[in-house]
Amino acid sequence: MFDPTDHQHRRYNPLNGQWVLVSPHRMKRPWSGQEENPQPENLPSFDPTNPLCPGVTRPNGTKNPIYESTFVFTNDFPALLEQVPEPPSSDDPLFQIAPAQGTCRVMCFHPKSNKTLPLMTPKEIRNVIDAWIAEFRTLAQRYQWVQIFENKGATMGCSNPHPHCQIWACSFLPNEPKIKDDMLRQYYAAHGTALLDDYVNRELIKRERIVIENPDWLVVVPFWAVWPFETMVISRNRNKRITDLTLPQINSLAIVIKELTTKYDNLFKCSFPYSMGWHGAPTAELANGAAADQHWTLHAIYYPPLLRSATVRKFMVGFELLCQAQRDLTAEQAADRLRGLSGKRHYSEQL
Repeated sequence: MFDPTDHQHRRYNPLNGQWVLVSPHRMKRPWSGQEENPQPENLPSFDPTNPLCPGVTRPNGTKNPIYESTFVFTNDFPALLEQVPEPPSSDDPLFQIAPAQGTCRVMCFHPKSNKTLPLMTPKEIRNVIDAWIAEFRTLAQRYQWVQIFENKGATMGCSNPHPHCQIWACSFLPNEPKIKDDMLRQYYAAHGTALLDDYVNRELIKRERIVIENPDWLVVVPFWAVWPFETMVISRNRNKRITDLTLPQINSLAIVIKELTTKYDNLFKCSFPYSMGWHGAPTAELANGAAADQHWTLHAIYYPPLLRSATVRKFMVGFELLCQAQRDLTAEQAADRLRGLSGKRHYSEQL
């Protein structure tokens, strides 16, 4: 008889139209591969050589203000620039090229380098959310897509340990949001309801993948998750963009972020690495009225790489690069482990 906790199977992701191979029996195999170095635990609160710290001069000669909350500035080495020459058009179907304009911002969460989100107060996290909203609102007036994202930890390529995120705004709809927009639109056309609204309702009934819930937000390990402890933070109020959030919803989101990131840190008792970001209706649809974005539901996605311990991570290689995504731990097993962890008390407070 089929047992999803022991037998391989595939799961469908309706947000991108792709399948993920689930191989739970592989959790029994021994590990002798590469191990990561956990992020140092005893970071100083201030480092005069760190270009993200208050009052420090960055490599381009700009001196940071003595900021006491969040601090946002245009990236000194951006991937996107606002004004660049447009490339020539091409009629060759094999060598297509298109213009790309945009801007890249850096947002420091806190003046102290050793204050990651799980160690911040809900009020301090609310300041971060408020800054996200302010930046999104400003950039949405000029750009088709605004991507808020955080890479946390050297394992995820973060070159600076100071708590911060990035915000890239671009004149085009990038690949992943475009695929998601198409899939959500198709579902809405077929069913007359938003896919993620329906998904939230189903998960509230099943309850086996829920990690955190409150009246405004649901945190789940998605049925189709690829990364070991991947989660989605989904609005339960049919918000389309982060700028739609009310003050009570912002307050409850701050609590959810603190609780989720605390659970993550408590899982392997380390500063848990991840890449996360927000997805909502493209900003280009703002001018087309509410009916243009009814297929969207605001949500954040967390992609953490750690699998077995603070030093053993998942790699996307081989079959996954050439064929399709694969995971070992089932989504239900991952949710059960995260659900059982404290989101109120950080492991460092128990040392």
